[in-house]
Amino acid sequence: MLKKELRQKYKVLRQNLTATEIENLSLAIANEILKLPIWEKTYFHVFLSITEQKEVDTEFILHVLSGKDKEIVVSKSDFKTRDMTHFLLTDNTRIKKNEYNIPEPVDGLEVPATKIDVVFVPLLAFDKKGHRVGYGKGFYDKFLSECKPETIKIGLSFFEPEELISDVFESDVLLDYCVTPNGVSVFSV
Repeated sequence: MLKKELRQKYKVLRQNLTATEIENLSLAIANEILKLPIWEKTYFHVFLSITEQKEVDTEFILHVLSGKDKEIVVSKSDFKTRDMTHFLLTDNTRIKKNEYNIPEPVDGLEVPATKIDVVFVPLLAFDKKGHRVGYGKGFYDKFLSECKPETIKIGLSFFEPEELISDVFESDVLLDYCVTPNGVSVFSV
């Protein structure tokens, strides 16, 4: 399927989920993440969920990371340049929604992309080869290409993989894993 078709399909599927289903599925995803071989790493980048888009609720993942004393990194997006600036999430970090309802840090201690060990990647759909479909703005492809080559890229999805996304680009960054409520898909690891 084409990315455009997949975006439409999965936006509808997500909109049909109830708040209780999102909570239960997000908790199941957080439990599956515990099985990944990533826990010796230090810097974990987590997206803050856009409630209005019915994204995977990363609150559970934040609790896991905090409980394991990991350094948690969150980002602020610049829609003019398509750049993301990354900040350490601390007790003092103020979070504010931007004009697209994306919760973002107001400011804080900046962390370079090259320091990040693990990135949890938002997506709408993914395929069995590790390609993903996001919202189409290219923020994460740009960000992931700035990370060190060994950075572990983990997609989070309520739904199982598609067979194939047919219109991938060379610049699309592949996932290493994708976690769903039913398990973990392993790609290039």
